[in-house]
Amino acid sequence: MAIRALAGPAAGAALGAVAARAAYAAFRRRPPLGDEKTADAYWTRVNHRGEPVTLLEGPAFVAGATAAAALAPGLPARARAAAALAGAGSGILGAYDDVFGTSSSKGFKGHLAALARGEVTSGAVKIVGIGVTGLAAAAIAPRHPGDSGPVSRAADLLVDGALIAGAANLANLFDLRPGRAIKAGLMAGVPLLAASVARASSPHGADARRAAVLAAIPLGAAAALLPEDLGERAMLGDAGANALGALLGLAATGRLGRPARLAALGAVTALTAASEKVSFTKVIAGNRVLNRLDLLGRRPPLSPPQAPARTAGPAA
Repeated sequence: MAIRALAGPAAGAALGAVAARAAYAAFRRRPPLGDEKTADAYWTRVNHRGEPVTLLEGPAFVAGATAAAALAPGLPARARAAAALAGAGSGILGAYDDVFGTSSSKGFKGHLAALARGEVTSGAVKIVGIGVTGLAAAAIAPRHPGDSGPVSRAADLLVDGALIAGAANLANLFDLRPGRAIKAGLMAGVPLLAASVARASSPHGADARRAAVLAAIPLGAAAALLPEDLGERAMLGDAGANALGALLGLAATGRLGRPARLAALGAVTALTAASEKVSFTKVIAGNRVLNRLDLLGRRPPLSPPQAPARTAGPAA
């Protein structure tokens, strides 16, 4: 049973890693949008050092994770479809914001204020779109076996959809320094993966194994692209960060019971609300443990006066 519990997640992580690296190499040769003369305008941004980096890491993550979800063993058709919808849907919407978005409005408050003025921003389109894809992915995903009792299926669907969409947005809020979004994803996803594997022999072992595979796929793809991110050659951008968060959120909806899902949604909501008031970068820099983790594997940081924000388009 232990070998069976580990085989699926190991295969999923390996497929995610191989597919993401293959997609990155292919997109570097031929970007998904633009030609040799215009590709840089679409896919190159200036990082926190003022140096050019490519956004193609994001589409590569989306393509790799989606392909791995389609090929990974041990997933029922509904789980594959939910992963494709959550990952590819949020990734495409993020890429739209990366390529065509502006920085005139940022955060939920900024996009809502723009809507109040009659301006539909790319970030607002992304927020609504990711919310819809999150709900759709939750609707077609296999139902959690512990969902029963007086709470309706509609309420569970809203919680799961909000968790998927909220995790997608939250992951994007960490993509402001090299490797930070991927590290945050690993810190959230590895315990989820370990807990799923540990429960693989329980009465709901099949559901735990499915959740383990769904968590392993984005973790493998993200880990494979981490050297590019830490080396400041590429960044996830909205496309990759949104997809990473959405896929981990989907895995969480399949592993966690209702109280735990509500707690997770509360944490995601609280962190997202906090981001409107405080800078995650300043909070991380002010905490010795978090700062060491943030700097792990990175080039030496610039002094604060020299360090502009790392941007790939507006953060939603």
